[in-house]
Amino acid sequence: MKQFINNKESLVTEAIDGTLRTAGDRLARLDGYPHIKVVVRTDWDKSKVALVSGGGSGHEPSHAGFVGQGMLTAAVCGDVFASPSVDAVLAGILAVTGKAGCLLIVKNYTGDRLNFGLAAERARAFGLKVSMVIVDDDVALPDLPQARGVAGTLFVHKIAGALADQGADLDTVTEAAKRVISGVVSIGMSLDTCTVPGSPKEERIEPGMAELGLGIHGEAGIEQVGFSGARAAMQMVVDRLAPHAGEGPLVALLNNLGGATPLEMGVLAEELISSRIGERIRCLIGPAPLMTSLDMQGFSVSLLPASAAELASLKMAVAPHAWPGCLDVAPVAVLPLPDGLTPIQPMPSQNARNAAFIKRCCDILIAAEADLNMLDAKSGDGDTGSTLATASRALVDAIGRLPLADLTQLYRAIGLELSQTMGGSSGVLLAIFFAAAGDASASGSNAVGALKAGLDRIQQVGGAQQGDRTMIDALLPALEALPNGLEAAAEAARKGADLTSTMTKAKAGRASYIAESKLAGHNDPGAEAVARLFEQLVAVDA
Repeated sequence: MKQFINNKESLVTEAIDGTLRTAGDRLARLDGYPHIKVVVRTDWDKSKVALVSGGGSGHEPSHAGFVGQGMLTAAVCGDVFASPSVDAVLAGILAVTGKAGCLLIVKNYTGDRLNFGLAAERARAFGLKVSMVIVDDDVALPDLPQARGVAGTLFVHKIAGALADQGADLDTVTEAAKRVISGVVSIGMSLDTCTVPGSPKEERIEPGMAELGLGIHGEAGIEQVGFSGARAAMQMVVDRLAPHAGEGPLVALLNNLGGATPLEMGVLAEELISSRIGERIRCLIGPAPLMTSLDMQGFSVSLLPASAAELASLKMAVAPHAWPGCLDVAPVAVLPLPDGLTPIQPMPSQNARNAAFIKRCCDILIAAEADLNMLDAKSGDGDTGSTLATASRALVDAIGRLPLADLTQLYRAIGLELSQTMGGSSGVLLAIFFAAAGDASASGSNAVGALKAGLDRIQQVGGAQQGDRTMIDALLPALEALPNGLEAAAEAARKGADLTSTMTKAKAGRASYIAESKLAGHNDPGAEAVARLFEQLVAVDA
């Protein structure tokens, strides 16, 4: 898999230096590359308890991204998914620890426990006060004697960091960290494994499946489960967490494991708040990439039954930009549309024939969604099928409130509905098409004449003509042939759609940005949609 790296040997050191160059002089690193990779605060005076954490790289922004006032004092970075050495940890401790002492926050992995633990012993031999806590928040594997430390570690960083910043002593900070560890629980889910630089990608998760409870180093989860969407995925995660989350109010942390898009994370946030524990979630941290696993297309949820004092610590402002804040969960605020945009609903009327015809057209376009998306991916952005299907579903839902018995008003109502529910240029063009058809019908045009008037109008507005490789290449010949019957219209539409596969220069639409070599041999998806619509209408009538 292609990645924006130079080589795996210098990956971590180059990434750290890139982070430091954009940190606004807040951070520095200790000398000692490449074996010692320690990021420290530049404004640290050793008068307060220092917080040191770290571990293998590949979890960014953890851990270096959380170094700064109010959180970590230093982060000790290993190579990708590899614990840092004892000397590296010791260097971090010695660099930031004064008389107030130091707390090591360690995720529960053997390498981290051993290296941080031995470094702590050596630091104590220097006369320093050092305590260490082990985070074991992962509940994916309940029978595992040593539960893993995952994204719940961020709760420890933030709450312990707030107390240290306020001047609390080492015992107080340590006890607070232990209380958080005893309460926080986490679990993750992913649709794919991560790509370790320099290694082949492990194709472990079958198509149509997701992995529940996998680790942040790409370790296999507790089981592979069928994937049917965000709601069911979040429900499975919540079902595993709920038995461990007590009964009271909760703070949730929604973590992007690296490869999920912001759109996906927004949906997952909605599903978490709407889940059976949603009413208990008072505050949410994220959704954001916090404890990632390289490019893993997954998420994790961490829950903490926080006390009032802990909640106050979580809400305190901090310097690290990677911390997204801890915000109260609020209902969705809905404001009225501005004057003039509130849709005027037509007077509904009944006509079984027109209702059946509209539904038949919509069903045809909905069934073609996947095929049209695949075709559009060759010449556009891959969403023609989804755009048409979304509008069709909305139109089906609206049938009961349409003026089905009045063709003139029906055209206009369909145009209004499409203007509200169909996105992109195709949505506004079809809204104009039906509005113009309604105007022509009001002036006495028959159905074919009204539709032709609609086509003329979108050609004027959109600028596309026959031969420009758009839906017009199928729609115009279909409407010209329609007086000779539906079958003749379908044949003309198919001929026009297939002709677009020979057009290697699009003059309108997204395909106009595509190289000629990419267009040859593929029908325009809009023209193909028109052809399929007419063909399927003929097939139903037959």
